[in-house]
Amino acid sequence: MGAKRDSIKEKLYSFICDDEYKPMKLKDIRFLLQVSDEDKKKVTEVLDELVKEGKITVTPKGKYKKMDDDLKVGIFIGNKKGFGFVKVDGEREDYFIPAKYSLDAFHGDRVVLKAYKDGTDGRRTEGHIVQILERGMELIVGTYDKQDGFGFVMPDNQKVSNDIFVDKKDSMGAMSGHKVVCHITNYGGKGKSPEGKIVEILGHINDPATDILSVVKAYDIPTEFPKKVMDSLNNIPDSVDESELEGREDFRALDTVTIDGEDAKDLDDAITLSYKDGIYTLGVHIADVSNYVTEKSELDKEALKRGTSCYLVDSVIPMLPHKLSNGICSLNAGVDRLTLSCVMDIDKKGKVINHRICEGVINVNERMTYTDVAKILDRTEDAPLERYGYLVSMFDLMLELSQIIRACRHKRGSIDFDVAETKIIVDKNHKPIEIKPYDRNPATKIIEDFMLMANETIAEDYFWQELPFEYRTHESPDMEKIENLLVFLGNFGIHMKAGHDEIHPKELQKVLEKIEGEPYEALISKMTLRSMKQARYSTECSGHFGLSCKYYCHFTSPIRRYPDLQIHRIIKENLRGSLDQKRITHYKRILPTVSDNNSQKERRAEEAEREVIKLKEIEYMSEHIGEEYDGVISGVTSNFIFVELENTVEGAVSVAYMYDDCYYFNEDEYAMVGERTKKRYQLGDKVRVKVLKCDKIKKSIDFSMCNDIMS
Repeated sequence: MGAKRDSIKEKLYSFICDDEYKPMKLKDIRFLLQVSDEDKKKVTEVLDELVKEGKITVTPKGKYKKMDDDLKVGIFIGNKKGFGFVKVDGEREDYFIPAKYSLDAFHGDRVVLKAYKDGTDGRRTEGHIVQILERGMELIVGTYDKQDGFGFVMPDNQKVSNDIFVDKKDSMGAMSGHKVVCHITNYGGKGKSPEGKIVEILGHINDPATDILSVVKAYDIPTEFPKKVMDSLNNIPDSVDESELEGREDFRALDTVTIDGEDAKDLDDAITLSYKDGIYTLGVHIADVSNYVTEKSELDKEALKRGTSCYLVDSVIPMLPHKLSNGICSLNAGVDRLTLSCVMDIDKKGKVINHRICEGVINVNERMTYTDVAKILDRTEDAPLERYGYLVSMFDLMLELSQIIRACRHKRGSIDFDVAETKIIVDKNHKPIEIKPYDRNPATKIIEDFMLMANETIAEDYFWQELPFEYRTHESPDMEKIENLLVFLGNFGIHMKAGHDEIHPKELQKVLEKIEGEPYEALISKMTLRSMKQARYSTECSGHFGLSCKYYCHFTSPIRRYPDLQIHRIIKENLRGSLDQKRITHYKRILPTVSDNNSQKERRAEEAEREVIKLKEIEYMSEHIGEEYDGVISGVTSNFIFVELENTVEGAVSVAYMYDDCYYFNEDEYAMVGERTKKRYQLGDKVRVKVLKCDKIKKSIDFSMCNDIMS
């Protein structure tokens, strides 16, 4: 927005909020402010912006006035049952909106609400929606149900409460079971269903490739790069030119490796390591993406729009085109690559005693995998010791330093949530053929430890330079959630120290140590993780609770994360002496918006990734109906017992299918208890279940109990 537009906005807001004037129509505002013909359109646009921002409102008669003090503006979060919540910026608690006071708002709508009940009884404050400012959803992805002369789209998004009515002429010939994209033409209300027309048929619900495509469409994740972006790649070289090496530190003579998963293509980070006189010199060399993706370029605009690469089981939607992510920016073995490097001298206590940040050039010796490095470290029979003999001593040194760094982090209270992630193996048709926990071996921990160390070192350096920067922050958990966790842990005889206003991460760390090796370890780890707040990007360096550190940022993955690319630019300008007052002012202006956008895009990617995993789990388990599995009770509610299998898949046993007794939910003990037999199904119990059914539309996996609790 230009200076003139800012001026108009400020003047309009002050004018409308002036008590001397009553609510007035647009033509009266233009007349009293003597708006020129040239600026009439700008005034209308600015008024609309002020309304959307919740600073002013429009009466039913079309008059503009100041927003009443008892009204608030937020985003409506829907629920399948019709009620919802409103998230207001800057407020910790959401407002509960009963269905009859929702004004038929859709999930994602920007709304005005009036708070009614203060929530002092322990419940959330209740609000009533009084106005819908802006619709949040225009396109909905769902499953089509064909009827005679019409049909309905059943939304995939469980936060949309109504099916969408589609007239036959607007159906594009879709059949029942087709996954479709539906454009909403009427949002309904007063008992009338919303209406829409199908604009794209993605495929049938049972097609293995359709589920991923439907999730991508639902989250509006861009898949194709615009022509302008692809055309700009013509100016990107395929290899590093000698002229680009001037002023860079040359690390090419050092033994250098990358360590990644077998199927990784975008290699962001490489490692060098040496030891002398009690000091480890660790080099973390990160791809210099900012050398090719310059600010405000077409590549940069698209990268900011995407925010992050999205990993959907067996496919990747990259933040950058492959020519960059798999080519000139990827630290491939045997070729020169430009880096932004952080070289740290670390003592035997794990403390960084000296460091330097520089632009560099490397030439990676070997592209290693986590599997091969783990085998080398364990000296297994099939370890490729002969192939990588000249690097074995460096890998041993890496493990030694990693253990020192990890012990140091542990001592200060860093929490290591060793929760098993799900790994899904699919065939060439995207059909899942195996699901198992992801292997977190010593090699993965080495890279994790080294990246964390570099991220902390960079963040602390730039915090003390007092320059504008983008940090990775993780706030202390809400004490209400910690109190709930204390009650939950009490059921397992586990106690934890917590003050009235805060808790130290070390206390949570102690809990995780107590449960190590117990059958309920994974369950309590997950419940503890859920009590935490989500980490986010911020211009304020407010610390990272989970890591128990004061300074943290994301520096090590600029190929796949925009925040890393953003701070690389700041670092390089600072190294080159071009970060003058004008550029500092520029970064202070843009970074708050960039940080918020990065956080939002990260959430989007995470939610899409979780949804694809769930759909693939359902698809996999649907091939195993009637089979029995061992599992652990991971949750209990009034109607369901949730069971997590050894392969990490979670499903639910409905009390309705438990015929041996009449069961009731004991809320205090998180247990399902039989009235007659007194049989108990409690959190952490081992059970054997049978797969009953799987439903892709409801996104559910149903189990039944096979026998009594296993000993």
